[in-house]
Amino acid sequence: MGRVIIGMDPHKRSATIEVCDERENVLATGRFGTDRDGYRELLAAGRKWPQRLWAVEGCQGVGRHLAQRLVADGETVVDVPAKLSARARVFSTGQGRKTDATDAHSVAVVALRTPSLRVVVLDDATVALRLLVDRRDELGAARTLTVNRLHRLLVELIPGGAKKFLSATQAKALLATVRPRDVGGKTRRQLAAELIVELEGIDKKIKAAKKQLTELVEATGSTLRDLNGIGPSGAARLLGDIGDVSRFPSRGHFASWNGTAPIDASSGDQNRHRLSRAGNRRINRVLHIMAIVQLRNDTDGRAYYRRKLAAGKTPMEAIRALKRRLSDIVYRQLVADQKRQRGTTVADPGGHVGAATKSSAAGYNPDAGASDKSLPGPTEREATPPPATAKDLQPTPVQALSA
Repeated sequence: MGRVIIGMDPHKRSATIEVCDERENVLATGRFGTDRDGYRELLAAGRKWPQRLWAVEGCQGVGRHLAQRLVADGETVVDVPAKLSARARVFSTGQGRKTDATDAHSVAVVALRTPSLRVVVLDDATVALRLLVDRRDELGAARTLTVNRLHRLLVELIPGGAKKFLSATQAKALLATVRPRDVGGKTRRQLAAELIVELEGIDKKIKAAKKQLTELVEATGSTLRDLNGIGPSGAARLLGDIGDVSRFPSRGHFASWNGTAPIDASSGDQNRHRLSRAGNRRINRVLHIMAIVQLRNDTDGRAYYRRKLAAGKTPMEAIRALKRRLSDIVYRQLVADQKRQRGTTVADPGGHVGAATKSSAAGYNPDAGASDKSLPGPTEREATPPPATAKDLQPTPVQALSA
């Protein structure tokens, strides 16, 4: 028997599969639980076919737990994006009805007709970075919420309240000057004291998380922190969310993925672009913070921003153009790091690694600026390192730190 595709529609507690041959003939279907017994039955049902390929929808999301278990058991798994399976379902018969069975069939069809799908590998150090930076963001949000609650109480205890940026030590000093005598005031002071204790605990956790992120980023050998405006959290977010940068054929694809590339909205003789609201918003936020930091210091980024203002751009348009340029620089740095780690020489289109924001971005249209086209650059395509091999995926020292 030839090769078969096992399409899977995963859920938290169940998974529906459909086995198809290379002519899209359905050979078997089934629904299994995701507990230990259900997974063993699922694996046994798939291993009836010697030449098999598992296609799982959303291996970075809801399908991660099943995809990782299959890979750990020696199975070959490809990641099918939900957008591709949705398109296949819409163009199928049955008026695009959405059920677990039709979803599994759509996943199998996409895997059969799309040879460039990403092969799933076991979690590596980038997963630890992503988990830790998510935790750091949660702590930051918790700190903001705690400070806001503290401000609400202090403004009723102290005339004029406290300053906007408040530390636990400063809040404790302010609260020591207040001695309310009424029941309401005493209760407010008690709650404010409890919030200060919570704030101190959150600050300690943030400090520990930053130290751990710094150690993990340094262990990866990444040079992202050499770029102005990227700290430990930003570097960890970039490494954790991007993973293997070779999956982006060019810096234009990377900019489209992170939402800094504008969307072409031209029609007829009108040539215009609009702001992209899509893309990875967490990476977009890292690039925005990087842009703001560069604007606050005497950097090439601030000089580039001022040139855009002088050219007639609004402040927001100039920042978007700067973010687009910084996206290119981050991409070059990631490519250079990966090539260096794999022992190959870097051939950057700009002639050197990590070009500054003054590097050329001329395109086919000489009047188009860096923020006015989705794929700017001195060349049409940049060389990226080949996809990771089994040798490249061997455990690194950073995994010992993350354990």
